[in-house]
Amino acid sequence: MGKDIHTPIQLYRHLFRRLERLPKSMQGHYKHQVRQQFRSHADEIDSERIQQIIKKSLEDCDWLINKYTKT
Repeated sequence: MGKDIHTPIQLYRHLFRRLERLPKSMQGHYKHQVRQQFRSHADEIDSERIQQIIKKSLEDCDWLINKYTKT
């Protein structure tokens, strides 16, 4: 997962879809966090840095989903 994500907007959409797996009570908080981070990095132009952000965001999202969906 995540191999087709190369741009910030692809990441944004992917994260929003993944966050739908969280309990409803948690979704609003984390979607807000995604929006804030997207805005804070909107002026990033270094492609290597963008790829680092994408990689870290995907890892963090996987961790979060696993944390809240374990049975």
